[in-house]
Amino acid sequence: MKPLEKIKLVDDIGRELQSKMTFSEIDSYFQSYGIPTDHTPSFHSKYVYVKEVLPQINDEIIIEIANELNIEHNYQSKLPVFKDNSTSFWKIGHFKLFISHLSSFKYKVGILKSELEKYGISGFVAHEDIEPTKEWQEEIEKGLFSMDALCAILMPGFKESNWTDQEIGIAVGRGILVIPIRKELDPYGFIGKYQGFQSVGKKIHEVAEGIFEILIKNPKTRNNLINCLIDLFLLSNDEKESIERIKAIKRINDLPNDKLNLLHQRIIDNRNLKNQKILKEFNELMAKYNFSPITLKDFDKVYEEEVDDLPF
Repeated sequence: MKPLEKIKLVDDIGRELQSKMTFSEIDSYFQSYGIPTDHTPSFHSKYVYVKEVLPQINDEIIIEIANELNIEHNYQSKLPVFKDNSTSFWKIGHFKLFISHLSSFKYKVGILKSELEKYGISGFVAHEDIEPTKEWQEEIEKGLFSMDALCAILMPGFKESNWTDQEIGIAVGRGILVIPIRKELDPYGFIGKYQGFQSVGKKIHEVAEGIFEILIKNPKTRNNLINCLIDLFLLSNDEKESIERIKAIKRINDLPNDKLNLLHQRIIDNRNLKNQKILKEFNELMAKYNFSPITLKDFDKVYEEEVDDLPF
């Protein structure tokens, strides 16, 4: 991008983030891209903050952010990027995991996909996620170039399939995490350096749990998955779903203080979370990090809206 073009795109991003996020949410969002968040803006304004931080960031990240926010532009990233609204198979707000597998194993992979949703993970399973009327190869490409990580179910016959090897090749080329699930076949080739997760003798829910543990510990995926889980919990409108989300968050060790603060401050914004069962799970998490408990009465307090002090 030319300098003036970058300024214009950053301006558009600034307006979008100003309207959608609080300061702390913008910081969390920037951190997921590795963008420093120690800048003090010249005005107490989210728009000014974004405008002063992003010009120092490389063009590829700026374009990636614009794509994620669905901001129209004419700039191309080095890799194909598909917006979430063009990929109907990902669940909105979830971590995106492409599951590479043999068609003969499709039934159990479908169950695995359902189990992963408890952890805020949306799995792409080609046999059930591609609409019959759409070109299947194009949809698979969309999944591969919009995924956050890839999980490969390694079983006899897997490496003889041209499709599964190509899927792994794209993941390796993009530099994203590949999780080999060993089902009577060891990692090989480009993923031979990974020990993989041993699935033999385990139940499907245990495999889902193992995948979650790998994603939450790996530096390539940890922050993204934490952000997804926190957002999904704070926006929950169902008791069962809310409890699943907070239980998943409780499994994470050493939660960053800014994430804890976000949870503690924003839970009262969603009256769907005004629920004794949900608060019991939530306060157990908060107590672990020495935060004060949230009560039902806290949801009835009136808080001033965050003020953006940009001069008129």
